Amino acid sequence: MPRVEIFNREDVLEKAVKLFHNKGYNATSMQDLVDATGLNRSSIYNSFGSKMELYQQSLRAYKAQANKYVQKVLVHNSDPLETIRKIFATSPDDKVNGCLLGNCTTEMANQDIDIKNFLTNNLISMQDLFVELVASGQASGSINGNKSAKDYAAYLFTALQGIRVTGILLDEQKDFESIVDTMLSVLE
Repeated sequence: MPRVEIFNREDVLEKAVKLFHNKGYNATSMQDLVDATGLNRSSIYNSFGSKMELYQQSLRAYKAQANKYVQKVLVHNSDPLETIRKIFATSPDDKVNGCLLGNCTTEMANQDIDIKNFLTNNLISMQDLFVELVASGQASGSINGNKSAKDYAAYLFTALQGIRVTGILLDEQKDFESIVDTMLSVLE
């Protein structure tokens, strides 16, 4: 008879996301996961596989949440430049700990091919989104045509990763906003 999970999988993943976001993969022990999730080791292994598999599931959960935020921004903003600005806005967790996916890139991309592929797919999907936004802005005249939409998209993804790292160090929101304004002035 198969075992029945008596816990909420999404709640456990949310707790694991917070832990990995706070400590990173390498600094997170199985005991940390036990303490954070309230599950014993065997439940974690039986339900999620290895620590690495739980980490990968946590990355997917984090990305799903980020996608929901981006979709909300897309629905509520018609101006492409303002939409890009909103995407650059950071959540309180990202302000303190950086972006989990960005942190993962620096910590794990060269250590695990599956993670590198996941992160590469994230890069591609974000650049595709930026290409659409820039092309729309160029068509309406709100974004200049000095570079191709593809070139600007690559720049925007790189700038987004950079501001998520630099944002950890900034105490003042106005400093963060000033950097974003400078980054986006390239498009105007």
